[in-house]
Amino acid sequence: MRIYPASHYTMGGLWVDYNLMSTIPGLHVLGEANFSDHGANRLGASALMQGLADGYFVIPYTISHYLAGTKLEKVTTSHPEFRKAEEEVTGRIKTLLSIKGQRTVDSFHKELGKLMWEFCGMGRNEKGLQTALQKIPALREEFWRNLRVLGENEEINQSLEKAGRLADFLELGELMCLDALERRESCGGHFREEWQTRRASAARRPELLPRRRLGVRG
Repeated sequence: MRIYPASHYTMGGLWVDYNLMSTIPGLHVLGEANFSDHGANRLGASALMQGLADGYFVIPYTISHYLAGTKLEKVTTSHPEFRKAEEEVTGRIKTLLSIKGQRTVDSFHKELGKLMWEFCGMGRNEKGLQTALQKIPALREEFWRNLRVLGENEEINQSLEKAGRLADFLELGELMCLDALERRESCGGHFREEWQTRRASAARRPELLPRRRLGVRG
């Protein structure tokens, strides 16, 4: 298999210890998000095996050990924030089931995915991002007006689960486009077409680079 060393393969990842815990106590980082075994090597199977090894063999033991050896504050369902969250979730579920529109969850999901792929993929430009920021809010408005979720809430309902996730994806997609629009440089695996050198390489803006701090992997 021929391998081309694209920029994605050199991004590294978050620092973790042997238990996959980051520098923030209790925050464990799994798979391709950490640097662990594969380091900056993301050549296909390396990153894939990292995710499998972390998920199947490492984290079930290390996080259990952390929870068993860490004194955590007792949490009850009587906390005002819990009740608020419960009411919000219940309200959202009722709303999703009551729309009774004409379009399926999958049709909205595919349309959002196509918008993100076309306008906010690894290559993006200001015009495309502005287009996405017009189309995504319109799609979200139709989602809450014309969605049809089959089934009820009293049983396992995959259509309802997808609808809940997609409602979040519509918000996240717009946020990603807004962030990409403000990032006026080419960085990481994402190429801003207006920011490139004469040789079509990524052009960086040094003033936007994070400052390196002792003990933090750059």
